[in-house]
Amino acid sequence: MAQGLIGAARRLRRRTRRLPWLILMTDPDRGGDPLAAAAALPRGCVVILRHDSVPGRADLANRLSRLCRARGLRLSIARDALLALRLGAGLHLADGMEPPVLWRLHGRGLLSIAAHGPGALARARRMGADLALLSPLFATASHPGARALGTVRFARFARSAGLPVAALGGVTAARVAAARRAGAVAVAAVGALARRPRSRLLQPCHGVP
Repeated sequence: MAQGLIGAARRLRRRTRRLPWLILMTDPDRGGDPLAAAAALPRGCVVILRHDSVPGRADLANRLSRLCRARGLRLSIARDALLALRLGAGLHLADGMEPPVLWRLHGRGLLSIAAHGPGALARARRMGADLALLSPLFATASHPGARALGTVRFARFARSAGLPVAALGGVTAARVAAARRAGAVAVAAVGALARRPRSRLLQPCHGVP
């Protein structure tokens, strides 16, 4: 499944190297082993570490950082500007969050924002985000029962966003073309890029948002 999505997403590669074309969202419940998943990605992709409450998270972040540097990947840390700054990584914020002062002063990595509608996209634009992850484009196991945006609404929101938009939620190899036609410059995935856990450190930790 992962290789099929990677192959389909290659069509999204841009002439500029400033933005990614494929994003791995780690997840302690559904994402498997983030190190194994990251190791399978081609150069230029982004890994967003979301293992907020997993014991040994700092060690995992350090290992991911070394792996990303070695493989030509870019690492972003979700919701933790201090860790992102320490690793020289990007920062990914949840919908409604704003970058703290330390990040505004010293952050040099990719700033991405989770968005679920026009209001969040407008906030992302105002704060100077590089990329918004708009979701859910399709129905997704990450948020069962949540209403999917669908390609028509996604396209309308993306056109008026004023910043590049990536598609997240139910993205598979067969759906990449639809995401691209709807205006996505990149696709992000959890389960579709997952690999089986290899160690106790990476076992699921329930309750992580």
